[in-house]
Amino acid sequence: MMRFVLAGIIFLMAIAIGWITFDWYRIQNAEVAFGGPFELVDNRGEPITEQAFREHPSAVFFGFTHCPEVCPTTLFEMDGWLKQLGDEGKDIRAYFVTVDPERDTPQAMNDYVTNVSDRITGITGDPAKIDQVIKDFKIYARKVPTEDGDYTMDHTASVLLLGRQGQFFGTIAYEENSETAIAKLKRLAVEG
Repeated sequence: MMRFVLAGIIFLMAIAIGWITFDWYRIQNAEVAFGGPFELVDNRGEPITEQAFREHPSAVFFGFTHCPEVCPTTLFEMDGWLKQLGDEGKDIRAYFVTVDPERDTPQAMNDYVTNVSDRITGITGDPAKIDQVIKDFKIYARKVPTEDGDYTMDHTASVLLLGRQGQFFGTIAYEENSETAIAKLKRLAVEG
């Protein structure tokens, strides 16, 4: 009798240890959303939150509308990549988040992104909220005064790739080979 009780206790302990191990592994390997929560506005003046980076794979670029080279080049390339993907990339959403909300109003963002693509959504908002998004997404951005008394922005030039749950999926570097960029986006569309 004592043998059965002892066997039962050992059996229950094994189940409990197995469950604890499974739960720990599940928590450790859960896909965690990258960045943080935000409440901003899109280029049409509509509210937009971090939920925009969920439910679909996303390509997110941080830049500004007065950017002389990196931003227009990157947005043009993003549009081209998405066009080349065709139906393979139909679920990928593309976003252009300003690092210069003082100048990048919803109207300025709308004029800028719609001149390049109908697939890219501009995101702007209150400067303090944009600063928090920049920090949460681990983007480098810094205002740099120019000799004429104006300023420009120094910023990260990579496109962030986020999976369907908003998890970090990779990056596309500035001026990365087009074939490599498209391969990354194809993988994002399938696996992200």
